[in-house]
Amino acid sequence: MPADDINAEVGRSDFSVLAEPYRPELLAHCYRMLGSIHDAEDLVQEVYLRAWRAYPGFEGRSSLRTWLYRIATRTVLTALESRARRPLPSGLGAPAEDHRTPVAPREPAVDWLQPAPDALLGGGDPAAVVAGRAGIRLAFVAALQLLSARQRAVLTLRDVLGFHTAEVAELLDTTADAVDSALRRARARLAAAGPVQEELAEPDERAGRALLDRYVDAFTRADADALVGLLRADAVLEMPPTPSWFRGRAAVAGFLLERVWSPDTWQLTPTRANGQPAAVIHRQGEPYGIQVLTLAGDRILRITSFRDPELVRFFTAPRPEPEG
Repeated sequence: MPADDINAEVGRSDFSVLAEPYRPELLAHCYRMLGSIHDAEDLVQEVYLRAWRAYPGFEGRSSLRTWLYRIATRTVLTALESRARRPLPSGLGAPAEDHRTPVAPREPAVDWLQPAPDALLGGGDPAAVVAGRAGIRLAFVAALQLLSARQRAVLTLRDVLGFHTAEVAELLDTTADAVDSALRRARARLAAAGPVQEELAEPDERAGRALLDRYVDAFTRADADALVGLLRADAVLEMPPTPSWFRGRAAVAGFLLERVWSPDTWQLTPTRANGQPAAVIHRQGEPYGIQVLTLAGDRILRITSFRDPELVRFFTAPRPEPEG
């Protein structure tokens, strides 16, 4: 084997060791931009393949992390050229405030926003999840979908990841003035969209888990009174791929009681998604979907129920044990 080929193989071996620790944060970056954990995982695989092939030519003029973000961001931007934004039902129409309101038919043609498991985005490290929590909140990721692809990239690189303007300009092969202009427009668009999750007063981790456990118990037992005691007066329920959504404690509890609950049907397993309390849902033992709770104080503000059995595998698949 020629010496250049041997050096390239040695370099690629080093790449695997040096680059792997960045995989969870790169996955979170791709997820924020795409709104799909399935697409994000596929894209991160592509990013690592591209980086592995290019690594022998990496000259170290930036850090390896910055170089990987350059590849990841450009790969995502290319992918977004052919993809529509991923909404939630609350981003498409007005809510119903009476649980007897007819439910609109499912919208299979819409690619809906997906939740993302903390275990993937934080690599099993709770500190990593906490550090990046503001940037993976479900409401924040949903709001990002209102932005153009370039604005999403600029805002996440600057405001979530903390890259300097000059670094973002280099990553995107543009000017600092263009970055600042895109950032101003992105911030203004998000502000017009309304408050996002990190602006809410959340309970601490222990209180949040206790509230989740009480919710799981009430839902499993189909106890409407117990559920009402957990909901804020302005609570919201949305259930993609159903475009209809409901607002108000009475509407949410009434819908669940009359249209969803039945004896011995539902099994909920507590988990975490998007830095928030969540539950894996099985219906009569079969995968059904994921529910993510938005908490405000000691009450539940929003229940987002993703009715997609394919999502369950992301929350239940075995993960490699940490070494050491």
